[in-house]
Amino acid sequence: MAFTPKDVVSLSQARANLSELIDEVQKGADKIITKNGEASVALISTEKLENYYRAERARIHLLLLQDAKEAVTALKSGEPSEDARDFFGRLRARLRTEREERERNGQQGGGADDK
Repeated sequence: MAFTPKDVVSLSQARANLSELIDEVQKGADKIITKNGEASVALISTEKLENYYRAERARIHLLLLQDAKEAVTALKSGEPSEDARDFFGRLRARLRTEREERERNGQQGGGADDK
């Protein structure tokens, strides 16, 4: 996504005009806030942030499904397959990473797939 100069705001401008920036973001604009002349953070709507997290969870679930599909294919073909403990260990690690990432980003869990 390309940003226009209007989308880029310095930290001092953001402090002075936070209410107006929030209004613009709620209307669909995204803002990049710079600190010391460098892009530092993005100001986006909560709806877009929730969509990002949903997409990330879906991506992880697709990866898990692909892993399971490969394991079933290997099993059906009689190819040597990884030990079940290894598979489920990787699965647990991937789910733990997803949960830790959500916690780091301040997202609250709350669904059956968050357990």
